[in-house]
This record gives sequence, structure tokens and C-alpha cells, in this order.
Amino acid sequence: MTKKAIIRISIFYIIGIALSNVFRFDLLNLNNYELSVYGLFLISLLGAIGLLIGALISLHLLKKERKLSYSLFGSSRKWSSVMLIIPVILLGVFGVDNRYDLNPHSYGIIGAVSTLIYCFFEEIGWRGYLQDELQPVKEWQRVLLIGFLWYLWHLSFISNQNFIDNIQFLGWMIFGSWGIGKVIDLTKSIIAATCFHMIINVMMFNSLMKNGIDGDSKLIIIGVTVVAWIFIMIIWIKEKKTIAPHYSQSKTT
Repeated sequence: MTKKAIIRISIFYIIGIALSNVFRFDLLNLNNYELSVYGLFLISLLGAIGLLIGALISLHLLKKERKLSYSLFGSSRKWSSVMLIIPVILLGVFGVDNRYDLNPHSYGIIGAVSTLIYCFFEEIGWRGYLQDELQPVKEWQRVLLIGFLWYLWHLSFISNQNFIDNIQFLGWMIFGSWGIGKVIDLTKSIIAATCFHMIINVMMFNSLMKNGIDGDSKLIIIGVTVVAWIFIMIIWIKEKKTIAPHYSQSKTT
């Protein structure tokens, strides 16, 4: 890696880990206030705000050096948008029980949108910026580095010092870096990466919905969503392959 790349990564990560964890660990004691459901959603988004800001700064610097590999919608605005809509509809249909006496179906939609925005903030950082920055590095090295930095960013070892739990969490972050990394490489879409990140979030960590969906409903939502996304990506990639030769041929004639 070049010296400029190391500086950009340092800017991204220092801002990401410092600013985000002010809100993730509630250092401002915002949770002591009587928050509405919308206040709760806002605080949850602030937990990834450092990654967003750090990534935008570093992406701006990287863009001055070379063309970026990924974009918001990647190679298909249509399929990126369809992927976004599916979990919102499913969570709205099944509903999410909550302590705010909000209609479960309305809460499901709001929770889905809020979770997608949060995951988008993270994905702008981990895949949209960092994976792009590390393109010159071998894939296995890139996956391990992103996975480790992703794990370290959570600072989970502060609240849970169990060695096995932390090794398992690190393993999940490395596996997620590999899987979501493949998604964004195939689609060039930060939104597509965001969607798969959301599934990990809903399965394991989501404080907005984890107690509001019963196990069977969660499995159905996740199963239908993932199958639909994989089907969409198969069509997406086939369309991309058929369009590319046609585009190349039209440029030569």
C-alpha cells in the first residue's frame, strides 16, 4: 500500500471508531432521556455516523487519485431498488411488537428503513470505501483486514471479555467481509451490500427489533428475503453479461 492509502485509511478508521462509539456506548447519556420511538431510531443511526463521515472524507481523497470501483446503485438502479424494498415489505406485513404502543406493521416498516440506513452508513465505510481502497491487496488479505477492523470497531471485548465469544464474533466479521465483499464485487452496488449487511444485523444484533419478532417469523422473513435477493442477483449478473458485449460491440462500430 502507498503512503497516501495508509493516510486515507487512518483518517477513515480514527473518525469511524472515535465518533461512532461516542453514540454506541452512549457517552453523552442520551438514553437517560425519555425518547420517542423516532429518537431511539435516530440514536441508533448515530452509532454508525463516524464510519459515514470518515468514509466520505477518504473517498473524496481517493477519488482524486483514481476512479472509484463502487457506487450507490452499482450496475443496476432497478435491481438495487428492488432489493431494498423486499425486507421493508416483509417486516411491514409480519409486523414488529414494540413498547411504544405503535402499530406493529408501522413499526416494522420504520424499523426496516432505519436498519437499512444504519447498515448503509456502515457499508459506505467497510465496502464502499475500505474494500475499494484495498483493491491492490490480495483478496484473502483484504478479507482478513476488513474483518478484523470491523470486529475491532465494535469494541465488543470491553463489555464481553469471554475469549470464545470474541473469537466467534471475529469469525462472523471475517465471514461477513468475505460474503458481502463478493456481493459488492458482483454488483458494484453499495445498496446491494447494505441489504446483505441488514440480514446479519437483524439476525444477531438489532436492538430495535430483536425482541419484537418471534423466531418462526424471523426465519421466514430472513429466508424469503435471502432467496429473493439471490434470485435477483442471478438475473442481475446475467443481464450485466449480456449488456456488456453489446456495449463493447456498439463502441467499435
